[in-house]
Amino acid sequence: MEGVKGLFLLVSLLSSSMFMCVLCSRGLNFGLDSFYQLDSEPTVVKGLDLKRYAGRWYEIASLPTFFLPKEGEDTRATYTLKEDGTLDVLNESWVKGKRIFIKGNAYKADPKSDEAKLKLKFFVPPFFPIFPLDGDYWVLYLDADYQYAIVGEPSRTSLFILSRQSHIDDKIYNQLVQKAVDEGYDVSKLRKTPQSNTPPPQ
Repeated sequence: MEGVKGLFLLVSLLSSSMFMCVLCSRGLNFGLDSFYQLDSEPTVVKGLDLKRYAGRWYEIASLPTFFLPKEGEDTRATYTLKEDGTLDVLNESWVKGKRIFIKGNAYKADPKSDEAKLKLKFFVPPFFPIFPLDGDYWVLYLDADYQYAIVGEPSRTSLFILSRQSHIDDKIYNQLVQKAVDEGYDVSKLRKTPQSNTPPPQ
């Protein structure tokens, strides 16, 4: 009986952890690229400065996927630049007051390229990280001050609108959504992520 309980606990934790794979990877399409007939890939930012990009980003909106909790709130990502040029990743969200998180690593897919095409690697579940998960993290848009970003991936099945602040002006939000549309995204199911007026503590 204890073994069965342990199995259900593992499955439960894996299910709640899967969503964090991207906020940013959120490029986990599990080999389904062949099903998508796209004329071209989304345009990505060039000359991304990882030092400036590092820090905390709040999820303003995203396209729902099976690994994202429908009731996730205060979702955010914190990137820390390492000496080797990669980023430590901490993704967090709160579901009914409970913090869910996962840690990972991000790195340039091609170190010689100036395109903002990153790869993310996570291991789940967080308490016993044995299952590797990889995904694409493409920065499609980034303003000059590094305050707003749009993140997606080649198949256009995942999309994230990020901001340094937990709330943004409607005008700016609509402009970011339009940029996603211009990149070929269907935003009809885009979901705004609830963010508290007072974000959770560090």
